[in-house]
Amino acid sequence: MEPSHPGNIGAVARAISTMGFDQLALVKPQEHPHPESRARSSSALEVLLNAGVYNELEDAVGDSSYVIGTTARNRRISVPVSSIRDMANDILCKAEHQKISIVFGPETSGLSNEEIDRCNHLVYIPSSEQYPSLNLSMAVQVVAYELKMAEAIEITETVERNLASGQELELFYEHLREVLLATGFLNPRNPKKLMRRLRALFNRAELDDNEVNILRGILASYQKPRK
Repeated sequence: MEPSHPGNIGAVARAISTMGFDQLALVKPQEHPHPESRARSSSALEVLLNAGVYNELEDAVGDSSYVIGTTARNRRISVPVSSIRDMANDILCKAEHQKISIVFGPETSGLSNEEIDRCNHLVYIPSSEQYPSLNLSMAVQVVAYELKMAEAIEITETVERNLASGQELELFYEHLREVLLATGFLNPRNPKKLMRRLRALFNRAELDDNEVNILRGILASYQKPRK
């Protein structure tokens, strides 16, 4: 998200490439492409040049069924949080059946609350309480390394459910908001706070395609004209 330094972008491309990954997405990069990012990417120039560039996070992760945010601080909202080492095996299991995105925030501020709302889970890298901040490319390298290490371990858990895509979930959340405003359950002057908690609840549930269709059917049944 919004990388401010072109050198970091090149270093990130190199970091994921060394661990066997090649899918990179950039949301609102300040400068891309840039000679410094090319220089820092080293032998990962192809990963850098093939990176997707987007104006919004929603566009970057819209086809992902599971979105993981990275954080270095505690959050008040009830999004599940795990260390990347504890979560790595689960990520790999899910990635066998659907697309997964791991989101890193801007270098100076991290992910915003709105961006956290788009995540099913948060991960952190254990670090010093006095100085927990990691450079963007270093954080990406650690996460990619933990995934590579988990990949080397035999995966016994199998995930067979096809989780709903990000686009399907966003349509569901908009449908839910529309109905809850109509029923008066949401305060039209301040619907955002409660909707954030509802999003966190459904994100934790890891809904599949069929479950989203059932929930939207329930919402639609309310909207039908009453006899």
